[in-house]
Amino acid sequence: MRVSRKTDYALRALFTLVDHYQGVPIPIRELARRNDVPKRFLEQIMLDLKSRGWVDSVAGIRGGYMLAKKPNEITMGEIVRHFDGILAPIDCVSVTGYRRCSQEPVCRFRRVFFDARNYVAGIMDRSTLADVAKGAPLTPQEVAGNFAGGEGI
Repeated sequence: MRVSRKTDYALRALFTLVDHYQGVPIPIRELARRNDVPKRFLEQIMLDLKSRGWVDSVAGIRGGYMLAKKPNEITMGEIVRHFDGILAPIDCVSVTGYRRCSQEPVCRFRRVFFDARNYVAGIMDRSTLADVAKGAPLTPQEVAGNFAGGEGI
């Protein structure tokens, strides 16, 4: 699974709003600056998030964006699916983006991708913005793990 830049930017902005939940609205310029996102692109993303009912906006000099729902009512799975459509690594194991493969009746590795889809979807659907916001940032050592130079990833 690979998320789009749009999903990445949406999540960045949402987590900034989680950090300021029930505070003052955050202006779009400030959201863009804090998250290193082009302002024009973020404006489109925020309108999309607003249309889904995840964020709300206030007009005016003290206006900006804020969460419209509680952080524990929005999941990572919802956000990723909204912007990227599917969580499945290949089309033949997707529910919403399914496309038949000629090798389905004999394919042995499809089950691994199916299990990966279910595992990732489960984690994403259980991970609310509130839960994720409580976590610590990932360290470079954690990313590298036991893989030498990224081999095997």
